[in-house]
Amino acid sequence: MSSIRKGLLQTVFSGAYMKRWNDKLRPAELYEVDKQAHKMIIAWLLLQENTRAMEADARRVLGDRIVEWGIFDYLFRLVITDIKPPVYYRIKENPEHHRQLVEWVQGELEPVLSTLGTEFWERFIAYFDPHREPELADTILAAAHFYASSWEFKLIEGLNAFDDELDEIRESFREQQESFQGLKGFRELLSPKTHALGKLANLCGQLRFQKRWSQMPRIPETSVMGHMFLVGCYSYFFSVVQEACPARRQNNFFCGLFHDLPEMLTRDIISPVKKSVKELDALIKAYEDEELERRVFQPLRDEGYTDIADRLGYFLGTETGSEFHDCIERNGVVERVTFEQLQSLYNDNSYNPKDGEMLKVCDELAAYIEAYTAVKNGISINELNQAMWRLRDKYRKKSIGRIHVGALMSDFD
Repeated sequence: MSSIRKGLLQTVFSGAYMKRWNDKLRPAELYEVDKQAHKMIIAWLLLQENTRAMEADARRVLGDRIVEWGIFDYLFRLVITDIKPPVYYRIKENPEHHRQLVEWVQGELEPVLSTLGTEFWERFIAYFDPHREPELADTILAAAHFYASSWEFKLIEGLNAFDDELDEIRESFREQQESFQGLKGFRELLSPKTHALGKLANLCGQLRFQKRWSQMPRIPETSVMGHMFLVGCYSYFFSVVQEACPARRQNNFFCGLFHDLPEMLTRDIISPVKKSVKELDALIKAYEDEELERRVFQPLRDEGYTDIADRLGYFLGTETGSEFHDCIERNGVVERVTFEQLQSLYNDNSYNPKDGEMLKVCDELAAYIEAYTAVKNGISINELNQAMWRLRDKYRKKSIGRIHVGALMSDFD
């Protein structure tokens, strides 16, 4: 029987410590968890662009692979954190050396991943099989990796003119860019000034600069973008344990990945501030909706990307009023349901189900781990301790499906 344990959640969170471009001068710290969030946002955009002509089942399979393989790549990267990309690419050129590295990584991750069940672990092993034939999912993930990495490179490029590696890195990016020109949507992503897709991709990238809990010190200082990726991963793992259908698993990951997208327009306003003035929360929500429509949805629709705007709207709960509402699609209409109904009646691809209550649990679980980690790292201030106490008290007796949230949080005591 699969389960969620503390070790898995902390392993995923550890990317918030992992610095990128650590041997280069940087205008701001760049972290692995932020890059992975940006990468998966780009992967989703490319998924939409390259599956319009596909049958629903084929599209769903491709989406499932992109989500799961993206998570696998991230976990692998967490373990080989000290190996610079050029060195890793040299290792990959030697099949025997690469096999040994993969086996070592799998051995390191087995204790935390095996709790998700035999089938999940077997898929993780199969993904790294050297004899596996490359698929469209691999190409999309590689292109998304290129975009997120090159976006960061443009940030640091001007500060490192003295670096003798710069020309080599620049040429490597140029060659990679050429290799993805045939992928639908790729060119548009590289044009943030003239294409809605590129503008959205660029806007999302800026969420890495927006820190959560900005009014108090923390170690590490997670960003809004990194938090979104954490919630996406946690939602996916929760979905695996709940035995959610593929469409529901996939929706839950991307809903987590995008759930704080409105905050790039209004900043990360903390709950006490929202509740301090009567009706302020509703006012902020209305403003977020207006700005989303003006800066994201309408530009997409104007350029013919209505399907992408609608899908984003589904993730963000525009039809029901909140991303934290459980819902399905039936005959083209979005309907609110309960978690119990999702589990018993609508856990089927045909309903395109999406969790809301479980997403809220994962959102607050990620916030709890952010506070817990800061306190463990010596930042023991009242606000963080109070936040932890409130969340522990809220979920002390809470179960959702097969998962007892209170027991999971007690693992951190």
